[in-house]
Amino acid sequence: MHMHNLHIVRHLLAVPLSIAMGIILVGPCIAQQAPAGFSCPGQYVIGPEDVLDVAVWNNTQLTRTVPVRPDGKISLPLLSDVQAAGLTPMQLRDKIAAALAEFMPNPEVSVTVLEVRSYRVSVLGEVQKPGVLQLKAPTTVLEAIALAGGFRDFASPSKIVIFRKDDRGETQRLRFNYNRAVGAAGEENVTLRSGDVVVVP
Repeated sequence: MHMHNLHIVRHLLAVPLSIAMGIILVGPCIAQQAPAGFSCPGQYVIGPEDVLDVAVWNNTQLTRTVPVRPDGKISLPLLSDVQAAGLTPMQLRDKIAAALAEFMPNPEVSVTVLEVRSYRVSVLGEVQKPGVLQLKAPTTVLEAIALAGGFRDFASPSKIVIFRKDDRGETQRLRFNYNRAVGAAGEENVTLRSGDVVVVP
């Protein structure tokens, strides 16, 4: 098979795979399973307004679906308020299990993220539809710009700035050159974090 034809075949095979990945990423994240690409237990961090299903094996009274409050906590029987925001589903599972161990022997707990509502980024400036994007899966700068309708006529794609807060609450300025990302230079396409603000001058 010629190299040109091989390249076309690889391209065609990549399309359905990317579509399948998108479907997987939107689905629920279960603490015992890590969907490829999203790595829910290892990487996804629970945030305010996410909807969780907390199940305790063989105990329907403690099993329930709960939203994460704006203060980052969830309310559970026996335990009252439990901090959920900032933890991965697996970390929260272990935290709940350890707390319930005071009331029952060897509690088996699972945590499922039913709805991702905390993953939001803002795209502002010279795009067709500036505003806040409610996202369901890891999203890159290129994808966010596409969701915002693309550039306006007088945009400066090479001068995009991403404002991001670090763990200390300080704001970082990350420069992003759209032209290099889509061109032959192949600049790395940045995956956005919740709370990022993308400004297109």
